[in-house]
Amino acid sequence: MHDVSALEIHIGSYTLQIQQSICVWLALCLVFAVFFIVAGKKIEKADPAKASKGIVYVCEEALNLVLFVIKTNLKETTKKYIPLFGTLILMMLVSNLIGLVGLQNPTSNVSFNATLAITMWLMIQGNAIKKGGLLARVKELTEPMVLLTPLNIIGELALPISLTMRLFGNILAGSIITMLVYTLLKALMPWGVLGFAVTPFLHMYFDIFSGVIQTYIFFTLASFFLGQQVSEEE
Repeated sequence: MHDVSALEIHIGSYTLQIQQSICVWLALCLVFAVFFIVAGKKIEKADPAKASKGIVYVCEEALNLVLFVIKTNLKETTKKYIPLFGTLILMMLVSNLIGLVGLQNPTSNVSFNATLAITMWLMIQGNAIKKGGLLARVKELTEPMVLLTPLNIIGELALPISLTMRLFGNILAGSIITMLVYTLLKALMPWGVLGFAVTPFLHMYFDIFSGVIQTYIFFTLASFFLGQQVSEEE
């Protein structure tokens, strides 16, 4: 590893470079996989007649958080999508907060965000086609008049772009601003040490507040557009 921001794997003359943000995400996948396995066993053994505690209580609160984000949009189909949205919401939330321990946020990588946004978009489009068929979906794009078809197509394509850039811009901007502040404080040493009195507030906003809000916005929008295709019309 020559650069702390990336892992380089040399295979003959070929060099595979894996960004730290992707390594962090893969590590989180492993951690969450172990957590869910352990939590599942604990929940199976838990006595429903007694108050929840420990990891069972944590899981109940995590479920309430996920329901708060998606239930209004997915309505009666919420239970079907809890495993997917629940896993991604919790993992993105931790990803956005992991900058607090000095690691690179996976969501500061535009390719990661684009992959997640496109996955959401494909799921939405797939359910739209499944609901009425391909012809019905194409017809929707021509409403209310054929002349508006290009605008409707642009509107559909704008969703993954919007989800990607909103998340990427906010998380990356926070990382850059925080890095610049620490660089300035280091350059102003020893007087720069006084500046560390304000850095906790920077982390509170860019790492905690912004990270939580961006997670909420991303999955609220994704579940809203998915809900339009999978939930029963009122």
